[in-house]
Amino acid sequence: MIHDLIARALHVFEPETAHRFGILGLKAGLGPRQIFADHAMLATRIAGLDLPNPVGLAAGFDKNAEAPDALLAAGFGFVELGAVTPRAQEGKPRPRIFRLASDQAVINRMGFPNLGLDAFEARLRRRQRRGGMVGVNLGANLDSEDRIADYVACLERLKDLAQFFTVNISSPNTPGLRNLQAHGALDDLLTAVAQVRGPAPVFLKIAPDIADEDVPGMIEAIGRHGLDGIIVSNTTILRPESLTSPLMGEGGGLSGPPIFERSTELVRLFRRIAGPDLAVIGVGGIDSADAAYAKIRAGANAVQLYTGLVYRGPGLVQRIKSGLVKRLQADGFASITEAVGIDCNLRSSDG
Repeated sequence: MIHDLIARALHVFEPETAHRFGILGLKAGLGPRQIFADHAMLATRIAGLDLPNPVGLAAGFDKNAEAPDALLAAGFGFVELGAVTPRAQEGKPRPRIFRLASDQAVINRMGFPNLGLDAFEARLRRRQRRGGMVGVNLGANLDSEDRIADYVACLERLKDLAQFFTVNISSPNTPGLRNLQAHGALDDLLTAVAQVRGPAPVFLKIAPDIADEDVPGMIEAIGRHGLDGIIVSNTTILRPESLTSPLMGEGGGLSGPPIFERSTELVRLFRRIAGPDLAVIGVGGIDSADAAYAKIRAGANAVQLYTGLVYRGPGLVQRIKSGLVKRLQADGFASITEAVGIDCNLRSSDG
């Protein structure tokens, strides 16, 4: 596929420059376009949202809502934009993205660089009448004195402009942000979010570095504050022994296949404890249909990817979807929803 070749050719540039070229290409209409409708087996309902397929784009790719429609046209079932913060910020100093080619992984320490809420809101308003499932990842400014107020400000302004929202408390690159995962701080945050949210579903995005014993408390907090689901998971600050790249020591969050096992283990744990009705989106190390299917069987209603695109190109989306159909047929499932959590001996509801 020509777009996959172009994606690989961009590796001659440093990662952030290559990514910028990719965004510009999408804005210019040069990205791939899906011609045929998705197979009916892939239709997915999660938290009341009807998706044509369960393969989504994770936050971080389109930080400023520049190309959501081009990304949807490429075949994603849903696209998560951002993270957006109230005020524009540069993020951490460059270089801040590192390809670990031998591990098919990436380390980033971006720090939520974005153009801020005003620019983000204006772009969402311009596409308000267009179709497609678009979500927003909410963040906090690096120098914020009140992180909870940042989330509230973003959600209050955008709550009628997207189909879902993600409260991202799991980035390792904003100092102290992960402290909001602690029980008391999480309650304070979700109480504030509940007071300003609109009708769109709200998800909580967590880190893969939480302890297993933290999971029941998070599930209780999600239920207590009326959130709609969980996204498992963000990048990790840990460095698995399997890493071989000389860049493995760079600071930041690690993504890609090295975090697949832990993130999938957490998906399975959330599903087993919460039961069939919690909406779960699985993220981490998805670079093939096998990986996506494993996440779904572990309990994910839908999946998201990003790092896989860096190494496999945009054609990965179509390959995952066609592969999922083949695996569902081989296992005797009539739809993707029948496979959700099957390895936990649970059947998911339709959201």
